[in-house]
Amino acid sequence: MVNPDIIRSVLGIIGNVTSFFLFLSPAPTIWRIWKNKSVEEFQFHTIVAGIINCIMWVFYSMPFVHPHSILDTTINSVGLVTYIRYNLIYLRYSDNKKRKAMVLYYLVEVLFLAALICIAILVFHSHTSLSNFVGIFCDVFGIILYGSPLTVMFATDLPFWT
Repeated sequence: MVNPDIIRSVLGIIGNVTSFFLFLSPAPTIWRIWKNKSVEEFQFHTIVAGIINCIMWVFYSMPFVHPHSILDTTINSVGLVTYIRYNLIYLRYSDNKKRKAMVLYYLVEVLFLAALICIAILVFHSHTSLSNFVGIFCDVFGIILYGSPLTVMFATDLPFWT
């Protein structure tokens, strides 16, 4: 028989490698922005969504939320650092209008995360209920992250998106 912990670790490592390459997917766009010193018509929604997604998964993988999740902690910490770099490069070469919009998104993210973490810690007292509550939000933010490139279709007419 194969030990279930070994299977879990092997699948976790495969998932980390896959996630690493997903975190690198905006790199060609960020490289182009850095090289041209302009954000051109690129939208920032994906890289801003990447930060909240990684923060939520790091919170989920904390031992008091979901024990034995060190692989989630490591890859999402790497993803968080990667997305922070993407955001810094994008902020550097964007105009004031986009910077203000990004800062507004960051502010909303911080307030939402603070509220969510406070609710999670104060309301849920078992690992199961806490990890289920936080896990639902992790899934939602994962969908937002990988669905955020679709905002390009709506960004042409709405001033809120730009």
